[in-house]
Amino acid sequence: MKDEKFILYVQTSDVPERQYSPLVLAQTAKNMELNPKVYYLGQALKMLLPGEAEKVKLGAFPSIAEMMDKTLEMGIEILVCEASKQMFGWEKVDLRPGVKIVGAATLNDLALDAAATMWF
Repeated sequence: MKDEKFILYVQTSDVPERQYSPLVLAQTAKNMELNPKVYYLGQALKMLLPGEAEKVKLGAFPSIAEMMDKTLEMGIEILVCEASKQMFGWEKVDLRPGVKIVGAATLNDLALDAAATMWF
């Protein structure tokens, strides 16, 4: 059943310039009393490796690590595709604290439930 307040932001890239949009938009949605979630898939998982998000800071924005921490502190889930972890052979790799590993079918379920889905 669609949740008219649920927006799903899907991050597929590890390109630094593409990291801010889903986090900024999710935080903004939360401040608008919406229900955002951020889902990391494919190449985006590289940003979740220890130390990687700390390396990305563009312009006057905080680092991506700080943006992720704030996102989680606001109660916004950051979900990570288990199949993408397997694709990289990362069975024993620790990812950023606070993220939740979910199955591939979860993305389909979330997309069906969301009022809007945005991909980055």
